[in-house]
Amino acid sequence: MNGHSVDWNDWRAFLAVARNGSTLSAGRELRVSQTTVARRVAALEQALGLALFERRSAGYALTGAGTALVPAAEAVEQATGSAEEQARAQARDLSGTVRLTTQDLYAQQLVSPLLGALRERFPAIRIELETSSRLLDLGGGEADIGLREIRAETRQPAGVVGRVVCPDEWTLYCSQAYAGRHGVPSRITELREHTILGGGCDDVEAMYDAWLARVGLLDRVGMRFGSSTAMLSAIRSSLGIAVLPCIVGDSDPELIRCVPPLDYGSKLWLVTHERVRRSPAVRAVIDFLYERLLAHVRSLEARDAA
Repeated sequence: MNGHSVDWNDWRAFLAVARNGSTLSAGRELRVSQTTVARRVAALEQALGLALFERRSAGYALTGAGTALVPAAEAVEQATGSAEEQARAQARDLSGTVRLTTQDLYAQQLVSPLLGALRERFPAIRIELETSSRLLDLGGGEADIGLREIRAETRQPAGVVGRVVCPDEWTLYCSQAYAGRHGVPSRITELREHTILGGGCDDVEAMYDAWLARVGLLDRVGMRFGSSTAMLSAIRSSLGIAVLPCIVGDSDPELIRCVPPLDYGSKLWLVTHERVRRSPAVRAVIDFLYERLLAHVRSLEARDAA
C-alpha cells in the first residue's frame, strides 16, 4: 500500500462494480453518480497500489488481483452490515422523553430543522422543545439539554457540563432587497443613514442596546421587536438592519453581512447536567445535535474560505 487511507465506501464501490460490471450500474445500486463510483474505485486502486479492473469498452472486468480481493471485501461487507443492523436495533430500543431548551431563534433556525432526522434515527425518543429566553434549570429538572450562549466569565451552576459548538458571534444584517434599494453599509458611521431594527429576547436586547448606544446608533432604532425571530422576519421583509447570530444570518442566502462581527465574548454551547448525562436517550440526542450543528458550522466556514 502507498500510505493513502482507505475508505469503506471505496470498497463498497469496488464490490458494486465487480458485481455489475460497470460504474453506471454500480452507481444505480449505490444511489450515487457514475463519476463518484469511478473516483472511489480509482482511489482504492491508488491506495492499494493495484489494478483491480481492466477498463474495457464493454465495461469493467476484474483483474486477477481484483478477483482475489472479492471474498475478503465481501466478508467485511457482511460484518459491517451486521454491525449497522445492531446499531439500528439499539437506536430503535432507545426510548423516553428528552426536553430541549433554547431561545426562539435557535429553536426555529437550528434545532427544528434537525428534528425530522433525529426522529428517523431514534423513533422511540419523544422530544419536547421549550423556547425560552430564561435559562431553564437543568439541575432542577426543567430541561435535559440546552443550546445556550455562554460568556467566558459566566459561572455555570454546579453539575452543568457540555461542549462548545462555535463562537457565538453576532453582527448586523440586511436583506438582498434592502441592499438593492439602499446599499450595504460597511462601516459603523454609514449606519446612521439607515433604519436600525431593535429588540430581540431579553439578554440579546440588553447587549444589543448597549452596543448601539456605545457606537451612537441607539437613536436610529426605528422599530422594535419582542423576539429575535420577529427581528429576523423584519430583516427578511427589508424593514431595516438588525443584529443576528452569524450561525443563523450566514445560513440565509437572502441576507447580507453589513459589518464585522460584534464582540460579545461568548460561545454557543450544548449543555446538560450530571444527573442525566449518562441517560442513553439524552446521550443519543446530545451527540446527534452536536454532530449535525458542528457539520453546519464547518459548512459555513468552508463556504467563507472558498
